Amino acid sequence: MTPPTLAQQERNTLCDLFVERGSDAPTLCEGWLTVDLAAHLVVRERRPDSGPGLVWPPLAGYTDKVRRAVRDRTPWEKLVESVRRGPPLLLRPFDGPMNTVEFFIHVEDVRRAQGGWEPRPISPELADELWARVGPGGMAKRVPATIVMTSPGRAAKESGTGPRLTLAGHPGELTMFGAGRQAAAQVEISGDAALAAQLRGASLGV
Repeated sequence: MTPPTLAQQERNTLCDLFVERGSDAPTLCEGWLTVDLAAHLVVRERRPDSGPGLVWPPLAGYTDKVRRAVRDRTPWEKLVESVRRGPPLLLRPFDGPMNTVEFFIHVEDVRRAQGGWEPRPISPELADELWARVGPGGMAKRVPATIVMTSPGRAAKESGTGPRLTLAGHPGELTMFGAGRQAAAQVEISGDAALAAQLRGASLGV
């Protein structure tokens, strides 16, 4: 039997969390409970007509309407099973590039929405994949600084101009920070204090 891919592993972890915490648990996605997050993931993979609204604000209202309809009309257990089943056949070759980072973030959105969380151990393979995908470019567009991203045992990444801000952390923590979850990411920032505060409050991610 072929071992599960990183995307499948994260997908299963998220679905197990959905089962454990139920449909009305909090998440780090503003205004969303776990049922909203599950419906978003189903729509993202199975309703391509609603996809443009994820990146183009004029269509965001339609995307949200579709998500709410799926949420309200689908039993919780069926929503979770739809997420666990994975993307339709035509999208499965793209599951890794599309979903490894996405599902890692959403696992943490559920885990870290309640107090007492600690970073979970992740495999070296997942850490490598997260590091390959995370970068300082988006952050450098939000603050007038040179953003240097560092993680133990890895070559630093750098982007931007201006005073240097160095972000240090595990690839998973830097991924959460770069996805706009700064308050729930264990990342150390060294450099200009005002710029660091600006970065911690900036709108990052999609």
